Amino acid sequence: MVDDDRSLATAIRRGLVGKGFAVDVAFDGTDALWYATENTYDAIVLDIMLPGLTGFEVCARLREAGNWAPILMLTARDGEIDEAKALDTGADDYLSKPFSYVVLVARLHALLRRGQQVRPSVLRVGDLELDPASHTLHRGDDAISLTPRQFSLLEFFMRRPGEVISKAEILGHVWDFAFEGDPNIVEVYVAQLRRRIDTPYGRSALRTVRLVGYRLDPDGG
Repeated sequence: MVDDDRSLATAIRRGLVGKGFAVDVAFDGTDALWYATENTYDAIVLDIMLPGLTGFEVCARLREAGNWAPILMLTARDGEIDEAKALDTGADDYLSKPFSYVVLVARLHALLRRGQQVRPSVLRVGDLELDPASHTLHRGDDAISLTPRQFSLLEFFMRRPGEVISKAEILGHVWDFAFEGDPNIVEVYVAQLRRRIDTPYGRSALRTVRLVGYRLDPDGG
């Protein structure tokens, strides 16, 4: 449990211990990073606004070090920007203050059921490197610019490298399930992506699987 509000952190710790959890408490980002580096935790509750290192910085450093303990990030601010940044940094869930203690416990139980899974904040397939937080893409040393929709489509492929993904799945995730336009829009954007990430480099990473869908080939990437 990491929060610089000592009374809140202590109260939450007391409640969690009463529920059978074993809980360590840190009151700043520097101590939080040390605790999480030196110990193995089933879950981390991490405030964003901390002295020393922010919650964003702690989360990013843990993920860069290959620490995939589930992180529930707390913020006193309302707004989509903090929530999006928390997820882009590598957090698994977020909760805005003030929050219900019952909801906090339920969220923790959900994270514990999920367990530790590799969820890198920067995606790499071959020499393609995509950073959702900074909205940047590189192939090797070359920076590649994409439109927001192209970027979202490539991110979807890079989160499932080697998998064959149907056009319907792509429409549902990159557009939405209520999309009523021409489904061939997927083919248009796939062709655009190929012209950006493959053709100039003599690659064929983004492949069509006839009658099934598309696949981002790690070996071709």
